[in-house]
Amino acid sequence: MCKYPVSQQALERREYEASRVEGKSKAVDEGRTRFSVFLLPPVTSGVGQSRGKLRGQSQSSRMGPPWSQESSPEERLPTERRRQSTRTRRVLLAALLCGLLLGSSMLWVYIFRNCGPCPCEAPVCMELLDHYLASGNRSVAPCTDFFSFACEKANGTSNSFQTLTEENKSRLWRLLEAPGSWHLRSGEEKAFQFYNSCMDTAAIEASGVGPLLQIIEELGGWNISGNWISFDFNQTLKLMMSQYGHFPFFRAYLQPHPAPPHTPVIQEMAPAIDWLSCLQAIFTPMSLSPSQTLVVHDLDYLRNMSQLVEEGLLKHREIIQSYMILGLVDTLSPALDTKFQEARRELIQKLRRLKERPPLPAYPRWMKCVEQTGAFFEPTLAALFVHEAFGPSIQSAAMELFAEIKDAVIIRLKRLSWISEETRKEALNKLAQLQVEMGAPKRVPKPEMATQEYSDIQLGPSFLQSFLSCVRSLRARNVRSFLQPFPYHRWQQSPWGVNAYYSIPDHVVVFPAGLLQPPFFHPGYPRAVNFGAAGSIMAHELLHIFYQLLLPGGCPACDARALQEALLCLERHYSAFPLPSMSSFNGSHTLLENAGDIGGIAIAFQAYSKRIVEHTGEMTLPNLDLSPYQLFFRSYAQVMCRELSSQDPQDPHSPSSLRVHGPLSNTPDFAKHFHCPRGTLMNPSARCKLW
Repeated sequence: MCKYPVSQQALERREYEASRVEGKSKAVDEGRTRFSVFLLPPVTSGVGQSRGKLRGQSQSSRMGPPWSQESSPEERLPTERRRQSTRTRRVLLAALLCGLLLGSSMLWVYIFRNCGPCPCEAPVCMELLDHYLASGNRSVAPCTDFFSFACEKANGTSNSFQTLTEENKSRLWRLLEAPGSWHLRSGEEKAFQFYNSCMDTAAIEASGVGPLLQIIEELGGWNISGNWISFDFNQTLKLMMSQYGHFPFFRAYLQPHPAPPHTPVIQEMAPAIDWLSCLQAIFTPMSLSPSQTLVVHDLDYLRNMSQLVEEGLLKHREIIQSYMILGLVDTLSPALDTKFQEARRELIQKLRRLKERPPLPAYPRWMKCVEQTGAFFEPTLAALFVHEAFGPSIQSAAMELFAEIKDAVIIRLKRLSWISEETRKEALNKLAQLQVEMGAPKRVPKPEMATQEYSDIQLGPSFLQSFLSCVRSLRARNVRSFLQPFPYHRWQQSPWGVNAYYSIPDHVVVFPAGLLQPPFFHPGYPRAVNFGAAGSIMAHELLHIFYQLLLPGGCPACDARALQEALLCLERHYSAFPLPSMSSFNGSHTLLENAGDIGGIAIAFQAYSKRIVEHTGEMTLPNLDLSPYQLFFRSYAQVMCRELSSQDPQDPHSPSSLRVHGPLSNTPDFAKHFHCPRGTLMNPSARCKLW
């Protein structure tokens, strides 16, 4: 039972201090025993009188008066007895002192063990403990391979974000499987009806290929099916993109207008496509004109694609048509029976093997249906998910954590050596103007508004037709939202997503409700877990605001030499780590995200250290044999756990093992609290100072 929790700093402040008291006294520290013990008791008469009063006197005075220099044996007897009595009392006092010292030390041990960090035995902590024990290899020395220590398990490497993603989908699944617990209205009912029709595999299998053949005939038929009536390329392309959600040659979507404006002319460069007609069909009811501003990501691709289409239409029209129909079947396969889905899965796995990528795991039917329902009915599922998983108490705790992380960023900015005073003021002002959104978008329609949101959705008679009706409704909603004034930030993912991000155009940082969940965050967790996991993510995203300063020429008034030396140090620091097999690493390509990782862990640790100094009652996980500081670093590493072979070559982040070893080895406190010898992997001889 822990009744008097104290912080580590408070324990260190109560170190034993010896104090000298007149008469050779020693005081036991008040923080331990709250009393003092004197070595020599006062004696009021005889030769045993205090010798401290005789010191410093002359030789004659120490000899005493003449009648005391010589005495008879009878006279000396009482004196000898007094001396023996004095020695006896000294021995007893020494024994008493030893007992008191031993007792105080035992009391100190009791206080330290029973009133230090308390084990958190709440259900959420026990679940977290099981998660940690299942995801790490404790036989590995943390000072030589902390990634394996935290992430390696018996059957591979744990993937925290994937696990959390699946858990969030499981929560949505439980909500969709129990509609009776909600006060359903017509809009919500459509979401549940769509999910149920997706799960009705018997009806989907019974429909067979009939619904798909009907669509192919509407597009003019297919020479493979023997019913090829006609083939108007641009008409078929327009129908595929606007009515069936398939983009065979290019994708088109709406986003907030970037700066500076871009106005490339593509009618002349890619004349095979009737651009105005196709885009107008996709973005109805938006009105477009030939002078409409477009942002083109790859103009060379569009030019070459147009040339190939023109040549194919002249010589091999059936090949172009077959390519388009096959692509449409692939897009619609999630709404078709198992024969189509298995064929698509087999094709994907073969393509991944050609690219030397690991095979995709098999997902259950319910997960696919949850994904589709979430895509088409996001407003409804967002409200249900937030109500279930991100109530006011969780949101309040998350905002409190963010405020502490933001304060730590401010302190860091004030101490940066390479930044100019003018730039520092601008950075602090920019941070002050930052908006933060947690949980769900500000504009989540109320249940009664869902009726209007989904009024154009027609469910049935087949699941494929329900699927296509939802595709068209979703596109129309997206277009209408861009035609209306929208004062809020448009979220780039669903509230049950697990990726935080910083939006440059809107100057807002977003933390979805799906991210602020166990094992990354919970109000009942030890603070070390929340700061190490969610806190480091928050700090990383806040540093995205200042990435521009790290780019060449991004900070003209800064100390360019000091900044460049810090960045070069960072590149050397990461290049010194051994690369895992099947991983690629480009230090310059991942430099900004490496800087975010390095600064994120440093800022989160600074905020956590400040927190436990100011507040007592620190907790840790039972049976894990980790101090609160060690648990902080363990929780940070847990965020980075993922399969090394799953690294995307275009990913701006380093491989997961480097995202653990790079920042932690650059943190002196990690080596201090894990007692890493100098020169080991996690305690290098030199470190980088960027933030």
